[in-house]
Amino acid sequence: MTTLQDLNRCDAAAFVDTLRGIYEHSPWIPQRAAAQRPFASAAALKLALQRVVETASTDEQLGLIRAHPELAGKAAIAGTLTQESTSEQAKSGLNLCSAAEHATLHKLNADYNAKFGFPFILAVKGPDGNGLTRQAIIETFTRRLKNQRADEMAECLRQIHRIAELRINDLLKAAPQFGPAIMQRAETIAAWSDAADNLTCSYMTEAHRRTATQLAEWMTQAGMAAHIDAVGNVVGRYLSDRPGAKTLMTGSHYDTVRDAGKYDGRLGILLPLAIVHHLHQRGERLPFNLEIVGFAEEEGVRFKSTFLGSNAIIGQFDTALLEQTDCDGVTMRQALLDAGHDVNDITGIARDPADLLGFVEVHIEQGPVLLEQGLALGVVSAIAGSSRYLVELTGLASHAGTTPMNMRRDAAAAAAEIVLLVERRCSEAPSLVGTVGQLEVPNGSVNVIAGHCKLSLDIRAADDTTRLAAVSDILDGIAVMCERRQVESTIKQVVSASAAPCAPWLMDQLGAAVQRAGLPRYDLASGAGHDAMAMARITDVAMLFTRCGNGGISHNRLETMTSDDAEIAAQVLLDFLRSFRPQHVQI
Repeated sequence: MTTLQDLNRCDAAAFVDTLRGIYEHSPWIPQRAAAQRPFASAAALKLALQRVVETASTDEQLGLIRAHPELAGKAAIAGTLTQESTSEQAKSGLNLCSAAEHATLHKLNADYNAKFGFPFILAVKGPDGNGLTRQAIIETFTRRLKNQRADEMAECLRQIHRIAELRINDLLKAAPQFGPAIMQRAETIAAWSDAADNLTCSYMTEAHRRTATQLAEWMTQAGMAAHIDAVGNVVGRYLSDRPGAKTLMTGSHYDTVRDAGKYDGRLGILLPLAIVHHLHQRGERLPFNLEIVGFAEEEGVRFKSTFLGSNAIIGQFDTALLEQTDCDGVTMRQALLDAGHDVNDITGIARDPADLLGFVEVHIEQGPVLLEQGLALGVVSAIAGSSRYLVELTGLASHAGTTPMNMRRDAAAAAAEIVLLVERRCSEAPSLVGTVGQLEVPNGSVNVIAGHCKLSLDIRAADDTTRLAAVSDILDGIAVMCERRQVESTIKQVVSASAAPCAPWLMDQLGAAVQRAGLPRYDLASGAGHDAMAMARITDVAMLFTRCGNGGISHNRLETMTSDDAEIAAQVLLDFLRSFRPQHVQI
C-alpha cells in the first residue's frame, strides 16, 4: 500500500510513476509538483497537483481535457480505456447502457465536441464517491451543454480535479471518518418533504417535525443529552467532565427554502453531530460543554418570519409573530400547538451570555468563491447586512399604440431603470450586491402602457457603511428618476439587518486548524444571512464555509458538495475543538 510518507520520501521519478494514473495521460503534472514535497497531508498533495494545472498554459490545460475519453464512447466500447477510467465508468453503470442510452450519449458527445472542441468531463463517481446514475449523468450532460466555452472549460478542469481526488483516495487507501456518514444522513432527511417532487421543509409541517425527531434521535445516539424545545429547536449537549464548564455552541437550521438543496443549514448540524459521535465512541470529553442546535426556522418560508429559532435562543423572539398566518390561514400559534409545543415556554429558551464561550457555524458557501479558488474551506470574515424594500410605482396606463414615446408615464420603464441603477451602483464595491428579485406589472396587457409596477430591492454588504451608502444613492436615484418620468413611488422597508463581523480571535483559531490540515487559510465574506447573525448579538461568532459545487448554486436542487469536503471540514472542526482556547475567560 502506498502512503503519503512513501510519496514524500521517494525520488522524483518514483513519485511521478506512482501518480502517473491520477491525471489522465499527463505525467507532467506530478513532475512539476514533485519539488513541493513534503506534503503535510493528502489534502495538501491534492491541492499542489491542482495548482500545477491552474498555472499551466491554456494549451496544456486543453491537452489534459482532451486526454480524457468520452463517456460510454468508442474507447469504452473497444475496451481501450485506462484502468482508472474503466473502473469509474463501470461504477455508474455506463458499461450497461441500453441502446437508447448509448444513442443519447453518442448524440450528446457529438454535440458537445462540436460546440466546445473537447470532450465532456464528469466525475461519474459523484459527490459521495458511490457513482452517479446514468440518468443523472445524462441530465448533467444536457445542462452543461448550454454553458459558454470558457465556463465549461473551467468546469471540466474542476471535474478532472475531483476525479484526481478520488483516485488519490484509492491510491492511499483513505479511510474517511466523517464524510460518508454526513452525506448519508443528509440524504436520509432530504427524503422528507412538504412537496412530492422536491425538498421543501417549512416550519412545523409534518416533514419538519419528522426531521426534528430524527435529529434528536441521532444526537442521543451520539451520547448527547437531547431535546426539542418550545420553538422547535433541536438541542443536543455533550457535557464536559469539568465542573462548572462553560458552553461553546455550534449548529445551523434544518428548515429549507422551496425546492431546496440538501446541505444548506443541515450541514452545520450533521457535521458537528458526526464529530460528537466520534468523541463519544472514544470516551473523549472536551474541557467545555459543546452544544449543537438545529435551529427550527431560518428561511421564513411558511410564516414570512426569519430566524425564529435563533432569536428564541438569544431571548429576542417576537411573540407578535405567533399571530402570523400561513397561506392556509393557520397561525403560527396554532401550528406550534398542533405540534405539541407550549408557546408560553418560549421565553425560557434564552441562553445566558455569561455561560457562552462563543458560537461557531459550519455552512456550505452558497456561492462560487471557494469553487473558483479551488479550495475546500474558507474562514468567514463577516456576514453581510441586508436592506430590503418593496417599491410600488404608479404612472399612467394609456394606449400603447397612440401615446407618443415622449408623453408616456410608463411605470414598467421606470422599474427597468431602477433595475439598471441597482446593478450599476452595486458594482462599485467588492462586497456590495444588489438584487431586484421580484418584478410585477399587475393586470398588465400587451397593448397597454404599464400604469402600475411593483418590485423588490435587496442590498447587501459585509460592512454597514458600504451598504447604507449604496441604499442612500439608490433611493435618491429613484426619486430623481421618478420626478423626471412623472411616476410616483411608494417605498416600504421590510428588512434592515446589520452586518455581523466574525470575531478575529475565533477566526484565527479556525484559520490555524485549516492550515494544520495542509490547506491555506482563505478569508471571505458571506453574502447570505445565517443564524450566526442572531447569535452575534449575545456572543462572539465565527463561521467555516465549505465549497459549493455546480457553479456555486444554492437554494436549488442542484446544490451539491462532496464527501471529501465534508470530511476535511469535519477534521478541521474537530482540531479546532481540541485546540480551542477561550478569550479572557477560564473554561
